[in-house]
Amino acid sequence: MKKYFHIAVAVIGLFSCRQESKPMAAMSTTAWQSQLDSLLPLLGHRNWIIVADKAFPLQSATGMVYINTNASLPEVVDYTIKKLGAGTHVSPILYTDKELAYIPGAEHYRDTLQSIFKGYNVQSLLHDSVFAKMDKTASLFKVVVLKTNTTIAYSSVFINLDCKYWSAAKEQQLRAAMKGN
Repeated sequence: MKKYFHIAVAVIGLFSCRQESKPMAAMSTTAWQSQLDSLLPLLGHRNWIIVADKAFPLQSATGMVYINTNASLPEVVDYTIKKLGAGTHVSPILYTDKELAYIPGAEHYRDTLQSIFKGYNVQSLLHDSVFAKMDKTASLFKVVVLKTNTTIAYSSVFINLDCKYWSAAKEQQLRAAMKGN
């Protein structure tokens, strides 16, 4: 009996120290947010964040970082834009696919995006044009892909990061001043 007592104490001790497990959805949401939160301070202007629909392809380019969010696209876009808005170094330039306006049954999704994008200028371009724009800089700069579980065609949101504290107008002024000297 004494020899089983030590085993019983060890088993009870092992299970009493076990952390309570969280539901899978809560763990994955926290995980993707933590991953994004750790990447945002490292990203700068010319980096991209793509909040992608479920069918977005896994690409072999070395500059692509994929995070599987297991969340809805509007939820991920909302969180990402709020984080970018609270930061001090980059601001988002937002692109959506022009084709989305013609997808039947996507009205609620489009309305949801409009409310999330309130206060931001959003450019709508043909799908191939957005990829061409992104591809120009993607070979040199990181692209973070936040893959979602949304299954609406042409629903991805493309975010080109720009410098928050230095505008294009300031850059033009600087270049004009440099030419004058």
